Amino acid sequence: MAQLYTSDILIQNGKVVRPGMSTTVANILIRSGTISGIRRGLKTSAQCEVIDAKGKLVCPGFIDLHTHLREPGFEYKETIQTGSAAAVAGGFTSICCMPNTNPVNDNKAVTEFILEKSRLAGLARVLPIGAITARLAGDELAVIGELASSGCVALSDDGHPVSGSLIMRRAMEYAKALGLTIVDHCEDRELSKHGVMHEGEVSTTLGLLGIPSAAEDVIVARDIALAEMTGCRLHLAHVSTSGAVRLVREAKARGVSITAEACPHHFILTDEAVGDFDTHAKVNPPLRAESDVQAIRAGLADGTIEVIATDHAPHASEEKEQEFDRAPFGISGLETALGLTLSLVEDGILDLESAIRALTSNPAKAFGLDGGDLREGGKADITIVDPNEEWEVDPSTFRSKGRNTPFAGRMLKGKVVTTIVGGKVVFSTNKDI
Repeated sequence: MAQLYTSDILIQNGKVVRPGMSTTVANILIRSGTISGIRRGLKTSAQCEVIDAKGKLVCPGFIDLHTHLREPGFEYKETIQTGSAAAVAGGFTSICCMPNTNPVNDNKAVTEFILEKSRLAGLARVLPIGAITARLAGDELAVIGELASSGCVALSDDGHPVSGSLIMRRAMEYAKALGLTIVDHCEDRELSKHGVMHEGEVSTTLGLLGIPSAAEDVIVARDIALAEMTGCRLHLAHVSTSGAVRLVREAKARGVSITAEACPHHFILTDEAVGDFDTHAKVNPPLRAESDVQAIRAGLADGTIEVIATDHAPHASEEKEQEFDRAPFGISGLETALGLTLSLVEDGILDLESAIRALTSNPAKAFGLDGGDLREGGKADITIVDPNEEWEVDPSTFRSKGRNTPFAGRMLKGKVVTTIVGGKVVFSTNKDI
């Protein structure tokens, strides 16, 4: 593991942000990979390495519930090593990787391969998400019990929405019995067939086939009904429509066990970002209308959507340089997520503590993960942020292999300066790792 410190670490004078608790200036002492103290005036021996965090935010390590690492099978797009490097540069100490690899993560062997590659990379904690159906084909369940015992933290066919309602019901029943969360990419393929962007005025002007909002809303409604029936914990990936936000809000009011995530590109950009056929703005679900963006922002503000995830989807440059119809969907999102999230604070949509909670404790709760907090005796997964640093998004500096972002050239405020995983510094802007 790349690391800077092998001894104990004292983080001094930082503004400690703990979800659910008041934000205060304090010191944090890390010993043997755990947090041994959080309080003002905390001191330690001369042998302890000291990080001066004055003027910085000291946060729980960020957790991304939606990352595509591409390995095994698509290493030309990304590897577990490069994706993990991008993660820690973005402040993410834990990332949950989707199963749409080759071979698909629908069995113990692939899960164990991912975990071993993560161990060798020694950067972010990589938490595999297992497939709901074998080969992501949608016609038979994967070996869900084996996936759970092998280390998968959730189940999803992300990118290949489960169209069969009976298959989804059975998956939810198994997941509930095993304590796993079902994650769904909500898309009715009959409605979205061949669509490449949001169906609306912009798609009509550009002459591109559109994906209607109803393609998402229909499956959201179905999944909510099945979750209500089975009692399974349901997590809705990358919510993009005002209808989906409304359905989630109503379901929560009824007590359905449901969480939802929004991605930065969906709460900042509209379909107008496609502009002159810009493939870097081609994502699935697509960038929607202004009314949808405002609905997602409102959903984040009132807690209907409690998680911010990246849907990090790296692609090779030559793939994105194709014609719009042929280019793949996806944005490289790990290294820009924090700055884009903090823009919600600048805009008054979220306060700082709520924004950090959406990146830390809320994702942990959604999947039942250990982490997302700062507490004595807890593991030392910590992200230190300079909230005042302004920087320009430059894809050529990304640690990810994926340089596909519509945010190139955008000025952001707020940058990760140090990332600590298990008491080891795995990223720092002050050192060469």
